[in-house]
Amino acid sequence: MSIRVGVIGAGGMLRYHQAGFRQAGAEIVAVADPAPGAAERACKEWVIKDAYEKVDEMLEREDIDAVSIIVPNKFHQPLAIQALQAGKHVFSEKPPALNAAEVEEMISVSQAVGKTLMFNFNNRARPESLAMKSYVADGTIGTINSAQAKWVRRTGIPGFGGWFTTRELAGGGALIDLLHMVDLAMHFMGYPEPAYVMGQTFDDFITDKNFKGPWGIPDKKDGTTDVEAAAHGFVTFKTGQVLSLQVSWAEMVKREEVSVVFQGTGAGGKVERLFGRDGFDETAIDTCELYVQENGNSVNRQVVVEECEDMGRSASAANFIETLAGVAEPLNTAHEALKLMQVIDAIYESARTKAPVKVGFDH
Repeated sequence: MSIRVGVIGAGGMLRYHQAGFRQAGAEIVAVADPAPGAAERACKEWVIKDAYEKVDEMLEREDIDAVSIIVPNKFHQPLAIQALQAGKHVFSEKPPALNAAEVEEMISVSQAVGKTLMFNFNNRARPESLAMKSYVADGTIGTINSAQAKWVRRTGIPGFGGWFTTRELAGGGALIDLLHMVDLAMHFMGYPEPAYVMGQTFDDFITDKNFKGPWGIPDKKDGTTDVEAAAHGFVTFKTGQVLSLQVSWAEMVKREEVSVVFQGTGAGGKVERLFGRDGFDETAIDTCELYVQENGNSVNRQVVVEECEDMGRSASAANFIETLAGVAEPLNTAHEALKLMQVIDAIYESARTKAPVKVGFDH
C-alpha cells in the first residue's frame, strides 16, 4: 500500500514536492490552503483529488500518513506540531523554524508521537552533493578541517514589504532564507557540534529597489522590511573544524554564486553553481571538483554528474517517502536542523551584540 500524503500550502514549491513524492511511489490525496481557491487551483493543476481551506479538516483524515508543509516560515513550527500530534509524518520546507528553540519543541513532539520529522534541505540531494558525500564516506577526503559556504546574489531581494522581508514572519533575511550552503558545508563536515560563532549582518541595500530579484512575491505597500540583505560569519566547532560563510540577497558581487569549498586532510573540493542571466540557462556553470596531490603533482579532478535543474528539490522530497518506506536512509535529520538553527541564531546574536557567541547544546 502506497504512502498517502496531504500538502499544506499551495505555493510554487508544490511543483517539486508532488513530483518527488510521486517519483517515490506515494499518492498525493489532498491540498489545504486557507487562501480562497488556492487549494482548488493547485489540485486541478497537479491532479490531486481533494482541496481544503481548513488545515484542521485535512489533518482529521485517518487515511493520510504524511504531510508536507509549504508556507511562510512563521508557520512551519506550529503546523508541523499540529500534524505530528495528528499522527502524521512531516516533511517541511526550510528553514526548519524561526529559531532553534522552536526546532527543539518540534523534535520533542516528533519523539513523543513516534513520527518522522524531516526538512527540505534539497541541495543535499543534488547529484554533485551526493557524489561529493560519497568521497567523504569512502575516506578520500579525510577530515574536512575548514570549509567556506557561499550563496551570494547581486540583485536578489525577493520583494519589499512582504513576508520574506518581515522578521516576525521570516525570522530574518538572506541568511535564514539562503541557508542551504551553510547546511551543505556542515553536511560534508559530518555535522559537528558548533562551539563559537562570530557574525555580522548588513542592510545597506534592503530598501533599494535597484536590488530586487526576478522572483519572490509582489511588493506590499506600507509593509515591513526589517531584515538583513547580507550576512557574513565564522563558526568554530568542538572538533576543531571551522566554517566561514557569506550569504546575501543584495551585495556587490559579479554574479550569483552558490558554493561550498572545503579543505580536507586527504583532498579538497568544490561544489559550485554560478547562475546564468536567467537562472539555469546556457550561461550557468556547474562545478564539482576534487583537489589532490599525486606523485608530487597537484591534480584537479572534475567529477562529472547529470544535470539537475531543480537543485535536488524533487529528489529530496522522494527521499522523505523512501525513508518512510524503509528503502533509503534519510538525507537529513531533525537534530542536524537544530544545529543549523543554533548557528543561524548565534550569527544574528553576534551581529546584535558585536561579540562572539558561545553555542552550547547537549544533543
